[in-house]
Parts: sequence; structure tokens; C-alpha cells
Amino acid sequence: MTAEWTTAAPAKDRRVRRSRAALMRAAIDLVDARESANIPVSDLASAADVSRQVLYLQFGDRDTLLLEAALDLVRRELLEPLTRLPDGGRASTLALATHFAAHRRFYRAMLTSSSAFALTKALTGLFVPLNRRYASLLLTDEQAVDDLAAFMTGGAAALVNTWVVEGPDPLDPEEFTDRLLRIHPAMAARR
Repeated sequence: MTAEWTTAAPAKDRRVRRSRAALMRAAIDLVDARESANIPVSDLASAADVSRQVLYLQFGDRDTLLLEAALDLVRRELLEPLTRLPDGGRASTLALATHFAAHRRFYRAMLTSSSAFALTKALTGLFVPLNRRYASLLLTDEQAVDDLAAFMTGGAAALVNTWVVEGPDPLDPEEFTDRLLRIHPAMAARR
């Protein structure tokens, strides 16, 4: 992937942005390689070529680093492309399935770690606005739109999480996309 590593840090210092990006890249690489989120801070710092102190200054702790790395990965490789695709169609659903299948080892490790709840909650926050656009086509009451968007996001998250963690190797994004799209008419029936 050629996407640039980003940082959520408000800091303008180039060195801070570079060290944050290096730490997030190291976090994804090590979690993926070891298939575990239980990576020692010293290993993360060493892989990023920074001190442990820099990791603590930038993120506070390992779990925050892992969460920020996962969110950065989703923002860079999934959310940005999704904004260019039609809402709720095959292309956007396949993009989602392909992303999670491509990074399965990383996400499986994260979703079976102590960071699973925080990751799922943060990802929900990223995806609810996308699902809200679709929900607003089906309903007019703002509270109902918000509720449906949250319901759709939570339900999809449960299916994606189970697929990533328990699905057969290798994951088949096409088959999973078809599976998700088979339930799509039930949502649109309200319209």
C-alpha cells in the first residue's frame, strides 16, 4: 500500500509526526507478524527506532498506540476510498471485506485482545456517519435515523468481527460481500 502514514497528533513538529507514524507502523507490523497484541513496549519502540519514553510521551501506553494504529489504518486504507463509492452498494461492501481480509492477522489479534472493546467502539464511531447517510434515505425522524445507523453499524461489526476471528482460511471477501448483501433487502424493505 502506498498511502502515507498519518497521525492524529495536533503537534506541528515534523519529528513528532515522524515518530508517531513510525510507532503506528511498527505496531501494525509487529501485531501482524506475531498474531498477538501482547507486544512489549520495548519491542514496539525498537521497531520504530525510538525510545520507550517517546512511545509513552506520544501515546501514553501500548494499548492506546495499538488502538490509534488500527484507527489510522482504517482511515487511510478504508474510509477515504469508501467516501468515493456509492453508499451501501457492492463496491463499498467489497472494499470493507477486502480491507479486513487483507489485514486479518492484525485485526484478529486486536479483536481477541484486551483492546477489542475499545477498538470496536472506536470503529463504530467511524462507521456510524457512513451508515447514517443510508439510514436517512429510509427514515425521516432524526432519532430513528441515528438509531438505525447505530444498529446497522453494530450488526455489521458483529458479523465482520466474527468473520475475521473465526472465518475459514483464507477469508473470501467476495463470498462475505454476497453474504452481507443478501440481508440488504431487509433493510431497504422499509423504504
